[in-house]
Amino acid sequence: MWMPFQGGSNRRWIKEELGARVRPEWNGDASPRRWEIARPHLRTIVEALADRFGEVEVILQFVTTERCDTRCQEATGDDCECSCLGVNHGGAAYWRKWILVGDTTLVDVDRRERRLLVRYRP
Repeated sequence: MWMPFQGGSNRRWIKEELGARVRPEWNGDASPRRWEIARPHLRTIVEALADRFGEVEVILQFVTTERCDTRCQEATGDDCECSCLGVNHGGAAYWRKWILVGDTTLVDVDRRERRLLVRYRP
């Protein structure tokens, strides 16, 4: 169920469900356009939306960080003691945009998304 921006009525409803101090933000530039709230209010608002509409699609966005080591990526033998467990051994993950932090530590930041469908059960 999509809850579009409707003037102040949806904002008022969200504030009624979460409390007057909550500041929901309408992100009309995002795809899909969406209401954004702080993570501590997620469960409460999802339950309220499912109660109101019968079901709600929840899209969770988060950032993951992977670490590797230049010695692993430049390795040619079989020995790898890096936290990637050999996935990037010998430069196997050449498509990633590794950032060097420190002398030999590499990090890659990736945005991920998880979609859930939550249904109301009376």
